[in-house]
Amino acid sequence: MPKGGSGTAAPGRTHKIATVLRHRLPFTSLVTLTMLALALATGALWSAAEDRAVYPYIAYGLPSLESGRWWTLFTGPLFAVVPLYYLPMVLSFALFAGFAEWRLGTRRAMAVAIGGQFVSVLVAVQFLALSRNSGWEWAERVAGSLDVGFSGGALAAVAVASATLRPPWRLRLRAGLCVYAGVAIIFVGTLADLVHFFALVLALPFGRKLLGAKDSSRERRPSLREWRFYVVAGLLVLTVAELVMSFVPGNGPFGSSEELSLSTWEVVVLCLIVVPIMNGLRKGSQVAWWCAMVLTSFVILQVMVYGGVLTLAEIFGEDAGVVDPPLFFVDNLLWTVEFALLVSSRGAFRVPSRRKCRRLGRMGNPALARTLLSRHGGSTLSWMTTWPQNSYFVAADGKSYLAYRRHAGVAIALGDPIAPDGAADRTIAEFITMCENTGLVPCLFSATGDTTAKTEELGWQQVQVAEDTLIELETLEFRGKRWQDVRTALNRAKKDGIEFRLVRLADQPRAVISQVRAISEEWISDKGMPEMGFTLGGVDEAMDPETRVGLAVDADGVVHGVTSWLPVHTGAGAIGGWTLDVMRKRADGFRPSMEFLIASSCLAFREEGAKFVSLSGAPLASSGEPAHAVERVLDALGTMMEPFYGFRSLHAFKAKFQPRHVPLYLAFRDEADLPRIGIALGRAYLPNTGLLRLAKLARSGKKPQRLLVNPRPRSTSAGRGLVAHVAVGEQGALPPR
Repeated sequence: MPKGGSGTAAPGRTHKIATVLRHRLPFTSLVTLTMLALALATGALWSAAEDRAVYPYIAYGLPSLESGRWWTLFTGPLFAVVPLYYLPMVLSFALFAGFAEWRLGTRRAMAVAIGGQFVSVLVAVQFLALSRNSGWEWAERVAGSLDVGFSGGALAAVAVASATLRPPWRLRLRAGLCVYAGVAIIFVGTLADLVHFFALVLALPFGRKLLGAKDSSRERRPSLREWRFYVVAGLLVLTVAELVMSFVPGNGPFGSSEELSLSTWEVVVLCLIVVPIMNGLRKGSQVAWWCAMVLTSFVILQVMVYGGVLTLAEIFGEDAGVVDPPLFFVDNLLWTVEFALLVSSRGAFRVPSRRKCRRLGRMGNPALARTLLSRHGGSTLSWMTTWPQNSYFVAADGKSYLAYRRHAGVAIALGDPIAPDGAADRTIAEFITMCENTGLVPCLFSATGDTTAKTEELGWQQVQVAEDTLIELETLEFRGKRWQDVRTALNRAKKDGIEFRLVRLADQPRAVISQVRAISEEWISDKGMPEMGFTLGGVDEAMDPETRVGLAVDADGVVHGVTSWLPVHTGAGAIGGWTLDVMRKRADGFRPSMEFLIASSCLAFREEGAKFVSLSGAPLASSGEPAHAVERVLDALGTMMEPFYGFRSLHAFKAKFQPRHVPLYLAFRDEADLPRIGIALGRAYLPNTGLLRLAKLARSGKKPQRLLVNPRPRSTSAGRGLVAHVAVGEQGALPPR
């Protein structure tokens, strides 16, 4: 089989995974393999270990240690109680311990996992030994039980490793661990739950101390978004706890939950009430906040009534006829905590109605945008912010703005802020505040490195999504072998009588405009996919009087190709360069139209005094290797979609002009926002196309033509089928420009 074929791909990936496990995760790999090997060797994988006579000699617990079986501390972690538990046990250990080993290193993770397992088991056993004779029924019952598994050490390891995460993920992970351990010990209360509880109680405070210099970041004050997250998470946990008590009643340290279980119709009503409230709280709705306050107040009122009934019953010496108090009060204490959290975070739930949000979000207009852009200047994409489909956020001083599109609850800001020197960071901060106050997810799309540096100071993340391609006009010369294709296009055009015209399309005769529209419609119908928008303009945008259009016209007045160029303002009313937008050509026309039009436009703009031109961003394609995990995903996506949109072909075509590459980034708060941002970008670029239509196109097998620059057809008719309008490089490519 040829080298690099499919036969070598799988072994190569397997070898890479094995290398990672051997060098980065040796402790996790060794323990996981040992668990599986012992399960196979002893038959515990298909026969429950707890049913065997040897179980007391391998399981840890108070009876084992009182009998002097100290070795159970070493044997117990390697087994599961029943075969069904092996899957969650092995997977959870591999996940938690592997994460800790990856973040802490092998020696430190091994010490924390093994030490956490031993200490948590010993503390749990000692706690039971001290409380079993106190009359506490639960302690007496659990003190006589045995358990196996490495979950205590795994939880201790992940708790310590959480200190290596940046905010807000550190607090989220710790909150999730604590909620799990707390709910489990309250409502279930097995020996394993007690071990988990002590593992987290002992491990969390020592995370930063064990890490030393590695833990350099400090937890920042929760934002409005974080407050909403915690309130929703708390309400979700309470709802799940009610469901667990109803369908899987347990007998924990505060009594049996069977008496507190809800009927089926009560569970249905609770879900119908809570789910819409949680969705509204997630968006910061004030109405949802009031509903949550009423719900939690109602539950707390039950406690007050219940307490009054107990008091009266005690006074009159009668049986109250109600459920056992401890678990009831503990359950309602959790609702009280949720109530306190709602009160503390009330400032995060002031999002007005949807209509008012839209009114607040559109505080500018294209005319104001053009005025400020001309005054302050912007990036190569900034003229796109003046297109009428955008909404505008204008800063408080009225001197700067960000243009954005709103989709799927996300505000996608386009490019850099248009602002005076030194005011960009303030504009970004005000934009973020506006988004949080209106329940939107903020992000900056196709921003330059200077802008993303400002978002880094806020703790944001960024990934490269494209490369802008700049041609410096002052040093431009079509000399040397690298410019051979461009020189050939210019010479061929002169020989074939193709004339270059740099015009304003709106001023052209109707016959010319009609030809341009016909070329565009032909291109759209040929490519088989819907026309994109957002940062991808069309003929309507090219009709703007401020936009320049390059035409390739023959002696008979036939238009063979068209390019449109957007002005790049550099401040004080000056235009320092031009950005390529539309690229479309006649299918059976002059083949090197695009090379001819771009080269001729560069020469014309230089004569007018322009310093540079931008050939726009090459989306999902770059000249370097992806460094970020998200960038690797985008790189794989670009490879997968290459047959449809020709990202790499577009990048290769632009390389003919020897451009300078400038990375463009997507800046976002953290990875939790990426799914919604992805949906929003899809809607921004394909606003009139649903998933159903895309699925039908995929099933039909109709693929858009790829970017093939200057193919060599055997005949004219064959050429019509092979030529993929170079316009696919622009409109056919995904974001950004």
